[in-house]
Amino acid sequence: MPNVEPIFNFVFTDHALHEMARRQITQEDVRTVLAKPEQMEMVREGRAVYQSKLEIGDPPKTYLLRVFVDIEPVPPFVVTVYRTSKIEKYWR
Repeated sequence: MPNVEPIFNFVFTDHALHEMARRQITQEDVRTVLAKPEQMEMVREGRAVYQSKLEIGDPPKTYLLRVFVDIEPVPPFVVTVYRTSKIEKYWR
């Protein structure tokens, strides 16, 4: 697994914003994952997935928030975001 470099300056694509609204994921949650990612892996050249476990909901439940980022442009683009309860499937 590559070194995890935090991302503080980035741009949301229209697709990412649409999917975040549909999936009820806040921009603040995405910023949290990108600023302090627990894990990062390259999914292909130029694209990485940053992920962290977050407590979401009431009552809180642990989810894995996965943020897909095109890392080569400056600033990087957040391409899409989703959360999953299947943490074991993606946790390395």
